[in-house]
Amino acid sequence: MPFSAKQQEYFDKAVHRWNIKTGATRSGKTYMDYFVIPKRIRAVKGLDGLNIMLGHTQGTLKRNVIAPLQTIWGTTLVTSINGENISHMFGEPVYCLGADKITAEDKIRGMSVKYCYGDEVVTWHEDVFNMLKSRLDKPYSRFDGTCNPDNPQHWFHKFLYESDADKFVQEYTLYDNPFLDPEVRQAMENEYRGTVYFDRFILGHWVAAEGLIYRRFADDLRSGKVMQLTDRPQVSHINIGVDFGGSGSAHTFVATGTDRSFQHLYALLSERIACQDAHGQQISIDPEQLGMMFCDFVRRVMVLYAPPDAVYCDSAEQTLILGLKSTARKQGLGWLRIMNSAKLPIIDRIRATQRLIGQGRFHVMATGCESLTEALSTALWNPKNKTDDERLDNGTTDIDTLDAFEYSFERDISKLIRFE
Repeated sequence: MPFSAKQQEYFDKAVHRWNIKTGATRSGKTYMDYFVIPKRIRAVKGLDGLNIMLGHTQGTLKRNVIAPLQTIWGTTLVTSINGENISHMFGEPVYCLGADKITAEDKIRGMSVKYCYGDEVVTWHEDVFNMLKSRLDKPYSRFDGTCNPDNPQHWFHKFLYESDADKFVQEYTLYDNPFLDPEVRQAMENEYRGTVYFDRFILGHWVAAEGLIYRRFADDLRSGKVMQLTDRPQVSHINIGVDFGGSGSAHTFVATGTDRSFQHLYALLSERIACQDAHGQQISIDPEQLGMMFCDFVRRVMVLYAPPDAVYCDSAEQTLILGLKSTARKQGLGWLRIMNSAKLPIIDRIRATQRLIGQGRFHVMATGCESLTEALSTALWNPKNKTDDERLDNGTTDIDTLDAFEYSFERDISKLIRFE
């Protein structure tokens, strides 16, 4: 396959100590590296120092870099990573390590690095990157790296645009890839439109997450375009998410369903049980009362749809989970599979929901899901967090219902969404 103009520019001009491509997904940033990496390794073959590759985790490094290299160059020139974290590439050993945890700093401490390739740099722990700076200690040491944009207050943004390091920084938009299928480009635009990720992953801009998280959902709700259903959908898998309330929060139940092929996610029923009255006074709800409310919710799901496959609860509240199980047994619902939520990172749950909304694969029942509809349409990014994408959780929006909603489907995200 020929190279794009951007890719050829990188091949010609990336002759600095730090050579970094930042920008949109599917813009061709990483593809060029499958030809740059052998060039770099061969250039320092036999010289003092080590070759290393760093990624978010070793697993993502295998997926994003090692496997494509093997496809192009073969497993003789690029071996799989062995038990010592080494892949032999183009006649040289290359240490392949994850950089998301501070413990990776110790793994490169003391190394003298002649070549480093960095994948998904914004996902690294900052201390690992700072240690790497001192490890590139040869006059011929080089770094090639890629990243998607993040918050402009991110530490790597400061390195790219505020440091005086010897660097070549190249910026990509989705439209810099002339080989991308137009239908794929259109689909990606639709998935991210109305979110901060359109600016980052399509336009390649470093922008802060501000305002409504699910702006497209809120806009479509106001215009009447939101995917609200009046007829009950045919669902094959039903799960219930449970979040437990406390001071200032609420107990919440959300039932979602998917079709057999996991092409669509349906919000079927939601309930929010406040733990405070209109005057801010605490409402006492004992575990047995909560258990009865939960069993009533389960029965409504069964009458309207079918018995749920599983119930996923906030894993931080083991006593309340035991209470639900006890009440369920007493109420003839002992067959319910009541388990801990997976509690994936909130940002992963948010991105999955945003993409399902953007793809038109998320649907909400017009009646029965009022609390979830309200929670989705009012969820906000935290304006005080200038460095990370964080959901506002100060009691002014309904985070509890969002948690229960996400618990219900988070274990199926890999089936519903395939992240780049």
